[in-house]
Amino acid sequence: MSGHSKWHSIKHKKAAVDAKRGKLFTKIIRELSVAARAGGGDPETNPRLRKAITDAKAVNMPADNIKRAIMKGTGQLEGASFEEINYEGYGPGGVAIFVEVLSDNKNRTVSEIRHIFAKNGGRIGESGCVAWMFKRKGYIVVEQAKASEEKLLDIALSNGAEDLREDGSNFEILTPPEKYEAVVEALKQNNIEIASSDVGYIPQTYIKLEGKQAQQQLRLMEELEDHDDVQHVWANFDIEEAEIASFSV
Repeated sequence: MSGHSKWHSIKHKKAAVDAKRGKLFTKIIRELSVAARAGGGDPETNPRLRKAITDAKAVNMPADNIKRAIMKGTGQLEGASFEEINYEGYGPGGVAIFVEVLSDNKNRTVSEIRHIFAKNGGRIGESGCVAWMFKRKGYIVVEQAKASEEKLLDIALSNGAEDLREDGSNFEILTPPEKYEAVVEALKQNNIEIASSDVGYIPQTYIKLEGKQAQQQLRLMEELEDHDDVQHVWANFDIEEAEIASFSV
């Protein structure tokens, strides 16, 4: 299996550590502002903002920080203007990578992202070079130890999910973007712990990596996700869970 869910659940578990050093707060504050700017400051009518607020609360961001970020987005407070940019490229072995960025300095950001790709065996490509390999979907990871496949399948499908698949020691639930919240809420109501979840770009095919190329790809993912301007990184690597776990210790 791809190990895709393993990587995302590991990153999710690291969120508390990232929050303590402020990096995750910075990313979420940017998302709150941009979401409010794009769709208004009312979370009831703005699903993107509603998701950002949920993420902020999950890492114990103070309510005042959330409010200020939203007010900067709606123009009620002054703040930096961030541009939404997507970068596409290739990792070791031809892995397709889709990077979502919020930047207040596009020239600086693209230079830094290009450098991260190059030093880890990858390269930035033209716009559209890999986007066709991904589809925007809700993506939810549940550890197999937390729920039976039968129960999970029943809850997921009855609330609008498209698919449930195994990925090593995890289940991956895929939903249309508009059904994501309903499935997440249904899982919570049934006391099923979610290892990781998001609405993002899910690969349709995978490339198998091992050994040096696998380690390079994981290092590339780590450095991209650690960049202040990067919000999300999606990639179609297929790496064994054990190799991902050993890299992430």
